[in-house]
Amino acid sequence: EVGLELKISGSPVRVGKMDATAYSGELTKLKGDLAYNYKGPRTKDDIIEFANRVAGPAVRSLPSKEMFEHMLKRHNVLFVYVGGESPLKEKYNDVASELIVYTHFFSALEQVFPESLTLPELPAVVVFKDGGYFTYDEYEDASLSSWVNRERFQGYLQIDGFTLYELGETGKQMTFYLPYFLDYMSLKTLMQRVAKEHREHFSRDFQFGHMDGNDYINSLIMGEVAVPSVIILNTSNEQYFLPSEAVGTMEQLVHFIKSVLNGSAQAYGGDGFIQRIKRIAFDAKSTITSVFRSSPLLGCFLFGLPLGVISLMCYGICTAESDYGSDDTDALKRLTDEEDEDEEEEQEREQSAELEGPEEDELEGEEGAEKDPAEKKTD
Repeated sequence: EVGLELKISGSPVRVGKMDATAYSGELTKLKGDLAYNYKGPRTKDDIIEFANRVAGPAVRSLPSKEMFEHMLKRHNVLFVYVGGESPLKEKYNDVASELIVYTHFFSALEQVFPESLTLPELPAVVVFKDGGYFTYDEYEDASLSSWVNRERFQGYLQIDGFTLYELGETGKQMTFYLPYFLDYMSLKTLMQRVAKEHREHFSRDFQFGHMDGNDYINSLIMGEVAVPSVIILNTSNEQYFLPSEAVGTMEQLVHFIKSVLNGSAQAYGGDGFIQRIKRIAFDAKSTITSVFRSSPLLGCFLFGLPLGVISLMCYGICTAESDYGSDDTDALKRLTDEEDEDEEEEQEREQSAELEGPEEDELEGEEGAEKDPAEKKTD
């Protein structure tokens, strides 16, 4: 579908495929000697946008006000370099080449912007998002690359698995809620107001948004989170924070975020040794449960067959040891019986010998007595 859509639109991008069993299964854009790996959502529109963004130059020119207005309506986040040649422009070009896979980079002269837009100095790097614009400050925002990486997201957005993975690279903590359909709009409005009105205090450290359902976050924290609920997640060390009371006002939400920022809030989870052991056990339990839920027969076969084989092996080993022991006992018993029989026979022979001894003496005596008269007669 992506290849057909790009061909119809006249894009120079060509789409191919490779065997994912022999090579890494990633979406990659090859451009000259460079390779750009796509890590966003696997949807047709997102992949096409990625292909078109990477196909052209890393930094594109905005020659007119009309083009600027068109791009501003088309993209939610827009980075623009304003000014002529400078060391800042060189840094901007390097950052654009590195982060073009995530967002759009443009350059323009000051004349293409509306008169209401005023910049403190030139050259400058500006990001347009959330209905306003924000300027890069080299002294407060550190490196340009880290600033662009933080600002490439809207102040408030819907969070999914892909977005959560990308947000983890920014170093921000995620402040989001798990909505319930009855209070979806009220909590959404509350979170959006905090993200916009307290941007100066929280934008550097927190990203605001919402996540549909609690299945993903339950697996992430290895627990059960009630819906609706507000949660702050630190992806750098896998800690999470829950408010001590239900959040219903902006003041309560701001107080909760400040307590996390100053370290007074109770932290749960983490990436310690015990938590890693719990993660292994939880993943094993989740895998087994999901297999039995999706296909009970397959689960019985996958786990029942190995258990049956192991049980038979154990039974065979135990039985073999028992038979060997009984054989030794029988052999010992037979040997003992034979020894007893030999002793009895020897005793019987001795008794017989004792009985036969006197009789032979008497016979010899009688023979001697009978012989004497004959001998005498002969004499």
